[in-house]
Amino acid sequence: MEVLHAVLTGVALLANAVVYGTDFFSALVQRPAMAHANDEVLTSAMGLTHHYGDKRMPVPGVAGVIATALTLVAAVFAGGALAIASGAVALVSLVIWLVIYNRISGPVNKKLGAAALAGITLPDARELQKTWDSVINVRVVLQGLTLAALFTGVAFG
Repeated sequence: MEVLHAVLTGVALLANAVVYGTDFFSALVQRPAMAHANDEVLTSAMGLTHHYGDKRMPVPGVAGVIATALTLVAAVFAGGALAIASGAVALVSLVIWLVIYNRISGPVNKKLGAAALAGITLPDARELQKTWDSVINVRVVLQGLTLAALFTGVAFG
């Protein structure tokens, strides 16, 4: 069971690292760059980014959540208290990330994505992006916590 736990943790780490890296890039590079773009460029660039992100990011995102949940289950059967606690922290962090995404980020993605695909500039594009930006640091922290917890569980659990 320990080998299964380690393999599942590896899959969870890799899948969640994709989401973490994407969110980290958005916070570190994309957000400040788009703050200097005009509304037309902002709508087009971020709308298309959000559109393609929403189409492609569910693959690593869902894989990460499922692998993290299975990691926790394997930890329960393997019997390590630290691995169980770490798996639980990782899964709770991902659930909170998903709630934030579904309530705040996702709706912005849909509006900006639809505008970009239609070739229109939204008059509230900057406010929509500010709403999205307002939670990106929290999303980065939650994904980072997930990765740290998964690593802790496999390395020390």
